[in-house]
Amino acid sequence: MTTTLITNIRSLVTNDPALGEGPLGLVEDAALVLDGETVAWAGPAAQAPAADHRVDAGGRAVLPGFVDSHSHLVFAGDRTAEFNARMSGRPYEAGGIRTTVAATRAATDAELSANVARYLREALRQGTTTFETKSGYGLTVEDEARALRIAAEHTDEVTYLGAHIVSPDHADDPAGYVDLVTGPMLDACAPYARWIDVFCEKGAFDGDQARAILQAGQAKGLQARIHANQLSYGPGVQLAVELDAASADHCTHLTDADVDALASGNTVATLLPGAEFSTRAAWPDARRLLDAGVTVALSTDCNPGSSFTSSVPFCIALAVRDMGMTPDEAVWAATAGGAAALRRTDVGRLSPGARADLALLDAPSHVHLAYRPGVPLVAEVWRRGVRVV
Repeated sequence: MTTTLITNIRSLVTNDPALGEGPLGLVEDAALVLDGETVAWAGPAAQAPAADHRVDAGGRAVLPGFVDSHSHLVFAGDRTAEFNARMSGRPYEAGGIRTTVAATRAATDAELSANVARYLREALRQGTTTFETKSGYGLTVEDEARALRIAAEHTDEVTYLGAHIVSPDHADDPAGYVDLVTGPMLDACAPYARWIDVFCEKGAFDGDQARAILQAGQAKGLQARIHANQLSYGPGVQLAVELDAASADHCTHLTDADVDALASGNTVATLLPGAEFSTRAAWPDARRLLDAGVTVALSTDCNPGSSFTSSVPFCIALAVRDMGMTPDEAVWAATAGGAAALRRTDVGRLSPGARADLALLDAPSHVHLAYRPGVPLVAEVWRRGVRVV
């Protein structure tokens, strides 16, 4: 296997405290050795072993590729008019999803696949090397299975979200739609997915419905995650912890009992500041969660309705500015935190044995991601040991 030495790294985020300073395992004046698709060595440049090839990082900061653990990329159309109206004073409601459902059902397979590829290229240019994406804009057996089949062509982290909202076709029979989601639709979708998700919210699915949906998926071998407590207080977070879901996503409206439950279990709180930015909603209180010992992830929630951004650096800047996170905490949440939300140990870090996914910044420190918001700082991206940007 060919080895590559990347040296002259001004600061290296390893996310391994055994290798460097603090939770980020930060190493100054550092180097990395890649062996094929994996990291073989990380540490001070002066101690780096020899390798077959040498790459000069030019004094840049290097960090793990971002792990975006929550996105909705299998869709057609956009909702510009809805966004424009909302920015003029109309609040976001879950019903807006129906607009995208209609456009997605009308699109061809080729159009949907091209759309996914487009937004993934966009994310990759901004340093995202691992991503999850969901169905949820088909809401029929055929359209949900089609969405997941297309998603699986682009990523291994595929989530079945037939329970995004009650399908317009079942508007007068929500119980019948739950039966469909947990029966024929699940049977058709499970072969393409690793995860099952549900939007547990007023106007979507209540706690009992969400439990039935997630447990049906778990019985089929899918792992649970949940849209929880985004628009109001509700049972979603408690249900996530009860069912050992990998993540409870949004976590905007939390009681003390919700925070305690998250702190006591294995469920990651995935925060999605792009949604609050795009809907002018209250920000999640990341400081409260972190101080309680909750594992926090940051993700984009890229979707055409409530968070149409693929930029993890943008979400890092928002989290630092408006959610009480330090730059170190936000970078950890967007890398190692995202990996934890996907229950992955091979990504989100740059220590021996990890996948060689990394981003090089046109900056001497990862802090510049928050310090210079909106600036395209990602200069290079490597995935599986290959420079792809």
